[in-house]
Amino acid sequence: MADQLAGARWRKSARSGDNNGNCVEVATNLPDLVAVRDSKDPAGSALSFSPAAWSTFVRATKTPH
Repeated sequence: MADQLAGARWRKSARSGDNNGNCVEVATNLPDLVAVRDSKDPAGSALSFSPAAWSTFVRATKTPH
C-alpha cells in the first residue's frame, strides 16, 4: 500500500482544533482510494476505502439519528 500512498496529501478536519496531535488524517487526492491514518503515527499503517464507501461513511456521520 505504500506505493499507493505516494503523493498523498494528508489533512485533518478544521473542527479537530489543537488536540496535541490526536487526530485522524485523511487523504482524498488519490485515484480510486481514500486513506485514513492516525496523526500520532504518520509512518504507521493507514486504512483504505473506496471513494464510494468513504462518501457513505461521511454522509452517515453528518445525518442526525
